[in-house]
Amino acid sequence: MVYRRSIIAGASEDRLERLIQTRLEPGADKQNIDARIWDLFGEEWCVMFTDLSGFSRGVAKFGIIHFLQTIYESERILIPIIEEHDGILLKVEGDSFLVIFRNVKKALQASVHMQRVLKTYNADKTEEEQVLLCVGLGFGRMLHIGDTDVFGAEVNAASKLGEDTAKAWEILVTGAVREAAGAIPDIVFEEIAEIPPGAGKAYRAIYSID
Repeated sequence: MVYRRSIIAGASEDRLERLIQTRLEPGADKQNIDARIWDLFGEEWCVMFTDLSGFSRGVAKFGIIHFLQTIYESERILIPIIEEHDGILLKVEGDSFLVIFRNVKKALQASVHMQRVLKTYNADKTEEEQVLLCVGLGFGRMLHIGDTDVFGAEVNAASKLGEDTAKAWEILVTGAVREAAGAIPDIVFEEIAEIPPGAGKAYRAIYSID
């Protein structure tokens, strides 16, 4: 099964690379090539980027073993919640996750669930051992390449919200997420001024941590 996945991912990447190479040729019909790329790889997803608040400062202060411990704990605690809500973890880079969901409501519910579980986890931990999560969500049509990566305006916006803008405990979403989510029990949205490139609006999800 692992071998089959590697073939599928490799085939997707090879196809995209060939089309990009063709696009670079003199006189290439870029509009037609772009349409082919979107036909092959264009899919609608809700994308999640997570980040750990204060992580870089913690590494500098407490060292590499602390870094490894925090990464291990965040994966142990959060990945089962992602899977429970039908998310697909595409990539882990340092203290950040890249996750995709077909269902926007499930992405939001997973985000809230992760924050609530971390509150319980952190209750008896020292300050340096706490796992403090930031979340950014985007939604729309994007290029989904194998099971390794996604690309698009909403991807970039979610990355900016989750990794740069959000503070500990915050769940920030693009306007597209807010619109697609509709009404969700126990979650309301508050518009924020920090709008990332690629998004028309951005919101903070207001939820009960208990």
